[in-house]
Formats: sequence, C-alpha cells, structure tokens
Amino acid sequence: MRIRPVSVVTSALLGLSTLCLATVPAHAGARTHVPVAIGHRGVPVLAPENTLASVDRAADLGIRWVENDVQRTRDGALIVMHDTTLDRTTDAEQRFPGRAPWKVADFTLAEIQKLDAGSWFDGRFAGERVPTLQRYLERVDRHRQKLLLEVKAPELYPGIERQLVSELRRTGWLDAWHVGSRLVVQSFSAASLRTFHGLRTDVKTGFLGAPKVAELPAYARFADQINPKHTGVTASWVRSVHAVKGPHGRPLEVSTWTVDDGDRAVALARMGVDSIISNAPHVVEKALAENGRSAPSPTALVGVLDDF
Repeated sequence: MRIRPVSVVTSALLGLSTLCLATVPAHAGARTHVPVAIGHRGVPVLAPENTLASVDRAADLGIRWVENDVQRTRDGALIVMHDTTLDRTTDAEQRFPGRAPWKVADFTLAEIQKLDAGSWFDGRFAGERVPTLQRYLERVDRHRQKLLLEVKAPELYPGIERQLVSELRRTGWLDAWHVGSRLVVQSFSAASLRTFHGLRTDVKTGFLGAPKVAELPAYARFADQINPKHTGVTASWVRSVHAVKGPHGRPLEVSTWTVDDGDRAVALARMGVDSIISNAPHVVEKALAENGRSAPSPTALVGVLDDF
C-alpha cells in the first residue's frame, strides 16, 4: 500500500507542535495540543529501519523528531541498530553463515559495514549500510531534525553511557542548542538512565516503561519522560505522570509507542500524551490534524526554550 505524505499546510501546522516535546506537556489545565509524532527508527513503513535512507524519508515527509537505538560493536564502535542481532535487518546470515546468532557485540565495525541493510526491505535499497552513530548524528543534524536516542540493552555494553556522552560531545550534540530542544536519551534500563543522567544532568532523559503512580517520584529523580507502550495508557495515568515534576523542575512528559493507527493516535491525544512514536509518523500527523487538534499558540511558547 502506498501512503501519501501529508500536505505542506499540515506539515507546517505540525512543525509548530514539535516544540511541545521539550516544552509544553499536556498536564491538567493546559490547552489541548497536537502531540509530537516521532519517527520510530525513521519511517520504517517506507524505508528500511536503522538506515540513513529511513531518516532521509522522514525528512522528506517533514517529520521533525526521529527515534533510533545505539549499540556497540566488538571493537568498541557505536552504531545505530535496533535488534541486538544482525540477521533480521541485514544479510549477516548469508555473508557470515558460521557466526550464529549474529550478535552485534560479536562483530567488528569493519564486518558490520560490509552488510547490506536494505535489500531485505526492498531491492531499491540494496547496498544500504548500517550507520555509525557519528554518521547518523551528522545526517539528523543536516536535516535539522531532533533525536530521541535509545541506549539499547546497555547491560551488554558496560560503560556505554560514558562513551555515548563522549560521542555526543565530539559531534556537537551537547551544545546548548541541541541539549535545549533537540535531544532526548531514553532506555528501558533505569540503572543505565541514572548513570547517563549523572554524567550529563542537563540532557533530557526518558524511561521506557509504565511505572505505578506511587513509583513515579523515584523515576522523576533522573527521568524527564515516562515512555510506555500505548496499550496500557489511560487518561488518569497520564494526569498522574504530569502531576510529578522531573529533575529539571517541569512536569514529567509521556511519549508513548508504537502507534501506527490514526484513530488510536487521536484517542491518545485526547488522553493528553505529549508525543507518539510511530512507524508511520506521517499517518499519525495527518490523523491528528484532520481531527482538529489545536496547537498551542505561539505566545505560549515565548521564552520556554530559554528555561532549559
């Protein structure tokens, strides 16, 4: 099925709403708003996930926020890859038949860069490579996009938090502009997130999961966002999250995943979520726009970026 991109007008409207992720949570009493649509690994319904081609497609569609995952090779290089194994989204099984189960951590960067990361999706993407984190950050920057970066399976990569900080600094992603409104680091591991927050308390962080309401204050010591699977989200839980202030003194935000259905996205918007991670973010944006959700007025945004 071919999915048409949103119109220029819709893209402009939703472009304003992207400021909300870092600034305007939908807590009780706030104006209704358009949740930010975040491209899950780019736009994987239209291009192979984890690749620069997927980021490019997101940029073509006007998607301002993209999400992806960072892992480490055997020789210590940081790469962008979701699965902890290479066989699903590359030709590792064919190229290295004796290396099962093809764990990322068992391969050097040089070996991984030989892999075809596009043909499995469509022949048009043959030869697409697994990007290093450096190349990925450079491409996102080139598109002036914003990044939700997941530290994937940090228990497999001791010390990756400190290494990630070094790479983000080296590539310019820890300057005031990026930290203020263009970067969020998330993980399923509370321990990893605490470690990262301890290294860079200025960077926004998100915990992947749905803690009980009574547990939220503990997570709020090191996480600015609570990012649950969409199936368990309720309006009352979202209100409870927004009622707790995070480490930077602002209400916790909710970024829910993974939503590809427009009707579900609209339902979540009515519950007050701040952002929606989607394999088809252009579909989510279009549904929210057609539902007539009201973006926050420009005057509501004056000065808020300067607060961070």
